[in-house]
Amino acid sequence: MTSPLPSSPPASVLDLAPVVPVVVVTDASDAVPLARALVAGGLPAIEVTLRTPAALAAIRAIAAEVPDAVVGAGTVLSPEQVADSVTAGARFLVSPGWTDVLLEAMRGSGVPFLPGVSTTSEVVTLLERGVREMKFFPAQAAGGTAYLKSLAGPLPQARFCPTGGIGLASAPEYLALPNVGCVGGTWLLPADALATKDWGRIEGLAREAAALGPRG
Repeated sequence: MTSPLPSSPPASVLDLAPVVPVVVVTDASDAVPLARALVAGGLPAIEVTLRTPAALAAIRAIAAEVPDAVVGAGTVLSPEQVADSVTAGARFLVSPGWTDVLLEAMRGSGVPFLPGVSTTSEVVTLLERGVREMKFFPAQAAGGTAYLKSLAGPLPQARFCPTGGIGLASAPEYLALPNVGCVGGTWLLPADALATKDWGRIEGLAREAAALGPRG
């Protein structure tokens, strides 16, 4: 897969790779080698969550030093975070949920975004607002593959990136659904590998995830 040019946002986050790593960075100096390992493993889209003080610095470093990465910001909760993330170099935005204020900020950001949903009413409301690509969160707790399969019939125009409780074994079941473009996950970033800076192991896990596809 050829990544978009570093200066351009992706047309769709859902089509970059089967798995989007959900990354929590506590030390910004880890961001570049971590991103290089994920990209080398075949996962160009990297969601850095805004859960730590190091997150924006990590996004800035990846955007500047890993040209083949498509770095985005996750856990975006406010218009201020939208602006700060895009300024830092984020090329897509992901939120666990949404409000009208947050949605309008993301829509005005100039980069693709995935607002989070967990109910049918939220999906319908976003479709009314012209949004067709969404994050389904928390995926397993909110009904998993059975719920998404039920949405595909009445709402085929909605596409999802399920995140939350998904692992290597269950990811292909999600990817087999017609309304799922990719899944988000943390399983390829084990805490012990991050603690020991075992980038080779993370590259291997990324390669395994990049090869995922529907079963059967």
